[in-house]
Amino acid sequence: MSDELKKENTPTLGKNISKKKWLWDNFVSLGSALLLVLVIRSSVIEAFKIPSGSMIPTLLVGDQIFVNKFAYGLRVPFTDWIGEKPLYFFRTKEPARGDIIVFKYPEDPEIYFIKRIVAIPGDTVEMKNKVVYLNGKPYDRTPAPDDQVEKIFKSLEDSSSEYPRDRMKVYLDKFDHTTGTIMIDTQSYYSLDMPAKTVPPGNYFVMGDNRDNSKDSRYWGFVPFANIKGNAVIIWLSVWLDFDQKSFTFHPERIGTILH
Repeated sequence: MSDELKKENTPTLGKNISKKKWLWDNFVSLGSALLLVLVIRSSVIEAFKIPSGSMIPTLLVGDQIFVNKFAYGLRVPFTDWIGEKPLYFFRTKEPARGDIIVFKYPEDPEIYFIKRIVAIPGDTVEMKNKVVYLNGKPYDRTPAPDDQVEKIFKSLEDSSSEYPRDRMKVYLDKFDHTTGTIMIDTQSYYSLDMPAKTVPPGNYFVMGDNRDNSKDSRYWGFVPFANIKGNAVIIWLSVWLDFDQKSFTFHPERIGTILH
């Protein structure tokens, strides 16, 4: 009798073991994949969406970007999520003038901002008649080429009332390793002048490329290095759905744009 029971139960037992093994193997595989994604997101690359126009014309509302979190060093995974200061296995380089960075807003670390670094530790920065002066000298600025200006205003057609072409000027500011495209409202006094400020050690002075429509270091101060999430590198999608205005905007030509 016992032999018969053993023969009858063996296939069922084997089936149960196989099922448990299959569930466990899939759980481990899924868990490993999820952990890898979280490690990459924490230490290597992360996606962000642009919700405002403070970086126009470089970034438009609805642009979705990848941020290189390895740009300034390899972080210990998850330390920027669970603590005020991320820990690094090692540092690679320091943030430079012209870098576009995503960072925790110093006045509310739960909010992320994106701006361009204009001055680094030890620099003295000021503004005179909408021109940025670095260590006593104005930034090298030239008018943007006509074809680039045409392209910019075409992309802003949906916001033409906010950015009337007759008063908006587009310039190229030359930084150490890159050239930034900035926009100036000639009829706004918002960014006209700023007294000289010296950037303290471990901090950075940032500004939006849309100089007359950006709350930045001119108003709330410097960005500590510990707040920096990474360097914005590329636009991977550009789409905006405005439920209030019942409008949909898609810019396929911006996909793959390298940020500088």
